[in-house]
Amino acid sequence: MEWKETGFILGVRPYGETSALLESWTRDHGRAMGLVRGGLSRRWKGILQPGNRIVLNWRGRFSEQLGVFIVEADHLYASELMNCPLALLALNVMNELVHIIPERDPHPRLFDSYEHLLNAMSKGYVWLADLVRFELKVLSELGFGIDLTSCVATGDVDNLVYVSPRSGRAVSRSAGLPYSDRLLPLPPFLLDDTLVTNDIPLLLQGFKLAGFFLDRHVYSFRKIAPSCMREILIKRLILL
Repeated sequence: MEWKETGFILGVRPYGETSALLESWTRDHGRAMGLVRGGLSRRWKGILQPGNRIVLNWRGRFSEQLGVFIVEADHLYASELMNCPLALLALNVMNELVHIIPERDPHPRLFDSYEHLLNAMSKGYVWLADLVRFELKVLSELGFGIDLTSCVATGDVDNLVYVSPRSGRAVSRSAGLPYSDRLLPLPPFLLDDTLVTNDIPLLLQGFKLAGFFLDRHVYSFRKIAPSCMREILIKRLILL
C-alpha cells in the first residue's frame, strides 16, 4: 500500500540507532505513524519538529502496520514560533488535543482549523480566540459539541450570555439571570467565528468553558490527567 499527502508533525522519537518514529496528522488519513530511516541525522533535525508541515509518502504492506515515511519539508512553522513562548505552548496544547482523536480517523474540518490556527500564530495575528474554538471543535468531532444556537429554556436566539453545564446549551440573559451562579459565562466571540479579541477576561471565560467540557467528556471520562501545557498557557494569560 502507498499514499501521499501533506500533513503536520505531532511528535518524533528515536527508533533504533539512526531512525525516527514519526507521528503525523493528515487531512485524509488522520493520525498516522511511520518510520523515517536516518531520521536522527543532523539533516533532519530542523525538519522533523512538531508543528512543521511536510509532504508524506507512506509505504507499507498493510494499512495497519507501521510502514515507512519518505518525507519532504513543506513549511517549517516550528522555527517561526520559536520567539513566541505563548504560541509554542498553544502548539503543544493543539497536538495534545489531536492525540485524543483515534488513530487513522480523518477529521478534515478539524485539520483545516489546525492549519488556520498555525498560520495565524506564525504571522502574529490575534489567535487565542481561535484556540478556544479549536478546543470546542475537538469536542464536537468526538460527539460532545455544545449548542450555542438558541436558549435551552426559551428558544430565544438573542442575548445568549450563559451556557448550561448540564446540557451544554446556551442560555439567554433573562432566563439565566436567576441561576447565574450555576451557569458558565458565554463570551461573545464564540457566537461568531469571525470575531477576534485580545480581551484577556473574555478569553479566560472561553478557556474555562472549553475546559469544563473537556474535563467532563475527555479527561475525567478517560481517567487521564488534564493538559499541563494548557494550565501553563492559562497562567501566562492571567499574568499578561
